[in-house]
Amino acid sequence: MTMKLFKNDINVTKFNYGNYSSDNYGTHCLAFTDINNNDYYFSYDTLIAVRTSDGKLIIRQNDWGTTTGKHLNWINEDKSIRLTEDEFNEELKKNLLN
Repeated sequence: MTMKLFKNDINVTKFNYGNYSSDNYGTHCLAFTDINNNDYYFSYDTLIAVRTSDGKLIIRQNDWGTTTGKHLNWINEDKSIRLTEDEFNEELKKNLLN
């Protein structure tokens, strides 16, 4: 599967994360691993976190609601490491587009 991120084509492999009791909800919390072993975590269609191949977690603050908050907590519960939208985008550029 290929999806468009940062105006570049990136080959990715998808997987579910989280703890939904039914597989019917699994598509709301999909994650993808690209060919460089970076993991991209989505809440619905929104990129909310990236774990780089060296283990660095880049995670957004919750600007949406309770469902995305639950997804963010499944990735990492520490709210003190969450970034604003601008900080998140800058970190993605620094860590993924170098």
